[in-house]
Amino acid sequence: MSDLRFGYGTNGFANHRLDDALAVIADLGYTGVALTLDHDHLDPFADDVVEQTRRVRARLDELGLGVVVETGARYLLDPWHKHQPTLVSADPARRIDFLRRATRIAEDLGAECVSFWSGVTPSGVDDETAWARMRDGVAAVLETSRVRLALEPEPGHFVQHLEQALRLRTELGSPELLGITLDVGHCVAVEPVDAAECVRRAGELLFNVQLDDMLPGVHEHLEFGEGRLDLAGTLAALAEVGYPGLAAVELPRHSHAAPDVARRSITALRAADWLADAERAVRTDPARIRTLFPATGRKAGRSPLDADGLVHGTTDDHARARLLAALSIGLSGGELAKEVAELYRYGDGAERRGVLRGLHLLPVDGEVVDTGLRLVEDALRANDTGLVAAALGPFAARHLDAHTWRHGVLKCLFTGVPVGAVSGLAERADAELARMVTDYAAEREAAGRDVPQDAYLVLQEAGQ
Repeated sequence: MSDLRFGYGTNGFANHRLDDALAVIADLGYTGVALTLDHDHLDPFADDVVEQTRRVRARLDELGLGVVVETGARYLLDPWHKHQPTLVSADPARRIDFLRRATRIAEDLGAECVSFWSGVTPSGVDDETAWARMRDGVAAVLETSRVRLALEPEPGHFVQHLEQALRLRTELGSPELLGITLDVGHCVAVEPVDAAECVRRAGELLFNVQLDDMLPGVHEHLEFGEGRLDLAGTLAALAEVGYPGLAAVELPRHSHAAPDVARRSITALRAADWLADAERAVRTDPARIRTLFPATGRKAGRSPLDADGLVHGTTDDHARARLLAALSIGLSGGELAKEVAELYRYGDGAERRGVLRGLHLLPVDGEVVDTGLRLVEDALRANDTGLVAAALGPFAARHLDAHTWRHGVLKCLFTGVPVGAVSGLAERADAELARMVTDYAAEREAAGRDVPQDAYLVLQEAGQ
């Protein structure tokens, strides 16, 4: 496993007392916490804030938790207007005062940084004015801060892209105490490159990381696996740049099920971290795949990605496919074909599925393609529905001859494999396949047996 340190955000435990939230987070195996200053947890405007801070620090030390301070509480500054005022408001004084309080609390907590964002540009304010307000506001906070500040690009805010945050730092003279908070889900939602590349671009200026999943164009924090984030690839990039700080789960709308969500999250993080390490190991020493491939189910999990794991496979299927892709980097075509054939030959059913689901990730080399075709044909002769489904993936859609491919589709109907597992069905379905399926349906009707609905789906794709 890498040296990454995983934390969890207290804004995802809004219905817990802070002491209880910290205990649950620590008990689940997290080593840090992203602490959002707010009314119910640690109120920066409370008369006894110094004593509150002392107690929280003692609790963090007792539990062995690192900490970063987050400043995204919704109605802390104005009970009528969420997040107001901001650094780009006409009068940002209360926000600047809050951020200064946050830096003092962070110092007393021994926190690694204070994370903050710009806020949404007010109606009628042009970019030049907003930029000036932002620059002046950050400069004012820096004047009194003795802890690191991490600016977070936030979708829909004035500063929503990493490049804007880096530009602002440059214009301020590249102060050592100013760096970046990167929410990797935001990268999926709005950045032109993926989260791993954002990590590399931020590099040593990365002071804080927030972890969540998202869909492109949608600013909604999702659990891992519900969006488009390449979690293993992102963690690999963090390890690559030597990121030393906390990487904390940011799920502010999941407080209603906080312990369960936090448990699922740490499980996903450990699995992705293992996979990232395994990919690095295979790229460095291809022979390592022989021991890592069998261990994948235990380390990465075996959860189906659809109702029965036949259409989209399982988590270990996809993890093994990634290991195959990593293997292809260090071997010639002949060496790769030999290794892939042996992984399939000596593997159990799950390992064979992983090989089949990873074939399309391998280079289009003559020996590799020939080996892949032999493995697909072997799987299509089996009675294991998992192998049949995996065999008819993108590799078969591209390379399998028409006769064998059609019989593979028909085998899905015979064995109950959903035709949704067949890649390229719409493109490859033809009149001959329609004839075969029509005959199959007629035989079943003549025998008084039901015709599976998928048969009609195939005929529809074939234009019948």
